[in-house]
Amino acid sequence: MLKIERSLEIEATPEQVWAVMGRFMHIDAFAPEVARVEALTVGEDQVGSQRRCHFTNGQALVETVTAWDAGRGYSVALSEMGSMPMSAASAELRIEAVGNKARVVWGFAGKMKFGPLGWLMGQLMLKPMMGKVIAANLEGLAGRVSKAPKAVSAVA
Repeated sequence: MLKIERSLEIEATPEQVWAVMGRFMHIDAFAPEVARVEALTVGEDQVGSQRRCHFTNGQALVETVTAWDAGRGYSVALSEMGSMPMSAASAELRIEAVGNKARVVWGFAGKMKFGPLGWLMGQLMLKPMMGKVIAANLEGLAGRVSKAPKAVSAVA
């Protein structure tokens, strides 16, 4: 099993981060390798919601929400992974409050194809690549949160 976890503290409240991250069908707004998203379900984002992510390299995959905790995070199962060397994969995104900041933790787990050779390929090639992709997604999320409109409080 290939496991990767990255985290980033963002200068924003968990609510501000969720306002961007919780828009499940719009991951392309902050994930640089996602060229576009195709919504496969309609309605409120929840367990069972599905999207097809089309990547800049021409690949695509389907993500299905397996856990949804509004304001805190969600988990997805990946399918229809095409030529990716994994037989199964999942991801978890969660937000943790750290003082007046938010820490976003992004985890990924994948079961490699091709037995011991696949495991080695995963450790040497896929793990570093996925670590970079996740780190770029987190940076993209932080950048998008900083550009999101902030609530203005009126002083009487």
